[in-house]
Amino acid sequence: MPTPTERLRELGLELPAVATPAGAYLPARRSGSLVFTAGQLPMVDGVLPVTGKVGAEVDPDTAYGLARTCALNALSAAASVVGLDAITGVVKVVGFVASAPGFTGQPKVINGASDLLGEVFGAAGRHARSAVGVSELPMNTPVEVELVVEVTS
Repeated sequence: MPTPTERLRELGLELPAVATPAGAYLPARRSGSLVFTAGQLPMVDGVLPVTGKVGAEVDPDTAYGLARTCALNALSAAASVVGLDAITGVVKVVGFVASAPGFTGQPKVINGASDLLGEVFGAAGRHARSAVGVSELPMNTPVEVELVVEVTS
């Protein structure tokens, strides 16, 4: 099986720069054999490409793509602590979707993150997950994702 770095290259992706925290927290922190990331927004070159609520201003397919970007940003945060190829598996994904009233497709949106992780890590990318609908997210972002990953010692 190729390394995560090789898989990203095969997918035509690269890890972006780690976003500067917007508060008094770290982008990621290791505890034992786990790395926990802060919630990651779908920033591209420091800019949110889309804002608004899913099911109103943002369609679910666009939000799916934003969740992929969030996962890539979260991998970048985790890799800044241990290196991407030290990640041996994804343990947990928590996804938040800023949802218009009546929107119930949060799982399909967060599949964007889950699918990306599966593409990068194969079976080791399968994880436990929560997909939560919320009324507001920071900076009016439609999606936010955080990860817990397992790493080599």
